[in-house]
Amino acid sequence: MMILVIVILLFPLLLSNYIIGLLTLCAIASIGAIGLNILTGFTGQISLGVGAFLGVGGYTTAILTSTHGISFWIALPLAGLLTAVVGGLFGLPSLRLKGLYLAIATLAAQVIILFVISRWDGLTGGTAGMVLSRPTIGGFSFSSNTSYYYLCVIVLILTTLYALNLVRTRTGRAFLAVRDRDVAAQIMGINLFKTKFMAFAISSFFVGIAGALLAHYTMIVSPELYSIQVSIQYLAMILVGGLGSVLGSILGAIFITLLPVGLSSSIDVMAAFMPEMYQLLSAFKEFVFGAVIILFLIFEPHGLASIWLNMKKYFKLYPFSY
Repeated sequence: MMILVIVILLFPLLLSNYIIGLLTLCAIASIGAIGLNILTGFTGQISLGVGAFLGVGGYTTAILTSTHGISFWIALPLAGLLTAVVGGLFGLPSLRLKGLYLAIATLAAQVIILFVISRWDGLTGGTAGMVLSRPTIGGFSFSSNTSYYYLCVIVLILTTLYALNLVRTRTGRAFLAVRDRDVAAQIMGINLFKTKFMAFAISSFFVGIAGALLAHYTMIVSPELYSIQVSIQYLAMILVGGLGSVLGSILGAIFITLLPVGLSSSIDVMAAFMPEMYQLLSAFKEFVFGAVIILFLIFEPHGLASIWLNMKKYFKLYPFSY
């Protein structure tokens, strides 16, 4: 594990500025995916409002830093806390709703939050959005991709450690019990309302942190950046990576973040030989993106985390078959 962390920290010395930018986006997406997996993978509560909760975190830090001049280091945790409160409030229906009905309720949260962001011009800037700056500490600015990459990686490591240890706590075991059989969990004395509310709040906290980091990385927030498509992408991350797996959240976030880049590069290469097919190939990009997710659900429903564990087991026994 330590070797992997050291390699990740050495990436800026070995890779180009463009690649470091992509890895920064992967780190931010991993934080949000871990947050969503705490809710969906650990607790079994479906949410289609991740995009809007990212927006709450992004707009909170934008308003606090750009409008009120508050330090990024104060605005970042406040963005997470406010998103946790909003997520917890929209998670209240989870006591009575399950499955598809809960998904529709969280979809309503997506619509309501984006409506407020778009219409409250005096606070959020409306459809025009807001402009941010990179954080600073003392006289040092995280203006370069390398410095911001290190910041996001540190937050990701802290998020990962928290999520791994959460499962070992009483609260984490309550999450798993509610996921597996909520009626039996209630009979055992677990407070369903408190547990589900905490799951939504903790999940939304990390999604809000991811939203704040993304906002300062892109240095702009606007309603179209937090559409329902973003929520679907985050669901795809934990499905492809593996539900209930912290490692799967990270692998899924990396895969879904880099997949469009890889598809675009492949299309550019093929278009160089078949320029008249460029429009058709570009249209197939969305099709391939959806097909990859469907194939994962069919052939490896436990995701990339399961593939990684199987590979580890294979090489641990290799060359023996027992």
